[in-house]
Amino acid sequence: MLDKKTLKDLDVQGKKVIVRVDFNVPMKKGAVGEIADDVRIRAALPTIEYLLENGAAVLLLSHLGRPKGEAKPEFSLAPVAKRLGELLDKEVKFYDSETVVDDSVKEKAKNLQPGEIALLQNTRYRKEEEKNDVGFAKELSELGDLYVNDAFGTSHRAHASNVGLASNLPSAIGFLVQKEVDSMANMLEDPKRPFVAIMGGAKVSDKIGVIENLLSKVDTLLIGGGMAYTFLKAQGYEIGRSLLEADKVELSAELIDKAKSRGVNLLLPLDVVIAKEIDENAETEIVDITEIPADMEGLDIGPKTRDLFAEEIARAKTVVWNGPMGVFEVTPFAAGTNAVAKALAEADAVTIVGGGDSALAIEQAGLTDQISHVSTGGGASLELLEGKELPGIAAMEDK
Repeated sequence: MLDKKTLKDLDVQGKKVIVRVDFNVPMKKGAVGEIADDVRIRAALPTIEYLLENGAAVLLLSHLGRPKGEAKPEFSLAPVAKRLGELLDKEVKFYDSETVVDDSVKEKAKNLQPGEIALLQNTRYRKEEEKNDVGFAKELSELGDLYVNDAFGTSHRAHASNVGLASNLPSAIGFLVQKEVDSMANMLEDPKRPFVAIMGGAKVSDKIGVIENLLSKVDTLLIGGGMAYTFLKAQGYEIGRSLLEADKVELSAELIDKAKSRGVNLLLPLDVVIAKEIDENAETEIVDITEIPADMEGLDIGPKTRDLFAEEIARAKTVVWNGPMGVFEVTPFAAGTNAVAKALAEADAVTIVGGGDSALAIEQAGLTDQISHVSTGGGASLELLEGKELPGIAAMEDK
């Protein structure tokens, strides 16, 4: 699908290969240095193992969190190096430097032998990283011979550790990036039909480009989550205290019209779970969308809507899902998102989940293995769905 060099196009034997991975993993709250979920680390293993088996010395780069250009111990990658070592059953050297690269790191990198692996400190300890600074990219590039981008989750950003490095070294995309892009591109270019898209999440404004792009491709578009209330308002419903983007009501009405004119079946919630506040112990009610009281807010799709959405998903041959159906991290408002996750897992279809909260919902439900492809990058997968080119991939060498 992709006209970029891939891992197997590189001769890595005896070479030092710098790999940008996405180890931006969630950490346990209140437990310093404990990883809550290692999915992103495991996703990088095929590329890392291929390089080690083929005689490369591997230097890994990643960011973690938002240290904003400063060395902050709570954003150290030390726990990640430890976890990666456990997964590989192999020592992962950790080059801990507050400046990411210094003389000691350069010396250690020079002495790294084929079959050995090291992880550098958080690239965002340097403010130059997010500015795609030429000097920082050069410092990083001098540590190795080849560059591999296997961080899909940051490929929609032009940073020193992806776009910068690609302009300094022979480059290729890793197995994870290749799989991510091929899955999305295949689905968008030649989907098996019916093709159903499910859009959720809080805001219409976050998904405008995606919805517009999908309206030219899908047969059915299901809309849930906080963004549904702006669409419902556009249809003249009273939505109480539900989330509303008042400045997007007109646009939502236009999107509904556009769907109609293109023969796309655009479905909004029929009923919702309402409450006065978002709370684990909130008193909830289920009402039709015509009956949302002025002092209540809709926080999840109701059972009629869950059944309607599940029926559409069951009929589909291709399904893409991005964004939860409600405030799913709070138990009383999780049923809608869980119902969609279950429907996808049971579907006889190519199923693609576009990162972020949807991926988390699939993972928490233990359904990852029953989905064709769960993306590791929320923002990056959204931009692909929108039809945009990702700078971190565009910068890589063509075949």
